[in-house]
Amino acid sequence: MLFLSSTLLCCAAGAQAQVWKQHLPQAKMLGGGEFRWWGFSIYTARIWQQTPNKDGGLDQNASFALEITYNKSISRERFVDSSIDEIKRLHGDKFNADKLKLWRQYMEKAFIDVKSGDQLIGVYLPGTGCRFYSQQTLLAEIPDESFANAFFSIWLDPRTKDNNLRQKLLGNNKSSAASTDPSM
Repeated sequence: MLFLSSTLLCCAAGAQAQVWKQHLPQAKMLGGGEFRWWGFSIYTARIWQQTPNKDGGLDQNASFALEITYNKSISRERFVDSSIDEIKRLHGDKFNADKLKLWRQYMEKAFIDVKSGDQLIGVYLPGTGCRFYSQQTLLAEIPDESFANAFFSIWLDPRTKDNNLRQKLLGNNKSSAASTDPSM
């Protein structure tokens, strides 16, 4: 099977604007919160979107960015394994082993080892797929809409492991959306 998912591009180290903002130049933060596991802060997540839904929350049919700032080190392998496990938990047998193997390959190209303070950003592009960024660098473009939907469901599906974080990301807790500057 032809593997078209990984394109690596580099940007100037001193770039001022967030590279992912080329897809969402007028993005505003809709919501955000912290993911904790057994009391430990794992990461802080924020959702950015140009045009929220009529209630001011996330429109999941329009482009958005999920920005994650890590509070601890996580290996690429663990990130990929956890993502596949969550997709399987949320979607059961909907995706066969070959599809999951392909998606694992996508993620192995797109993700990197992270340490505390590192940031990964996933940009959902409806009808197209998604892109993944680290700080100012495009890590991968994945032209697979079913992968993009399954991946972002880890945070946005009602059956997510942390529904409180989901509600905050969706913009249902407006007190979490204090900042509107993605350079923060």
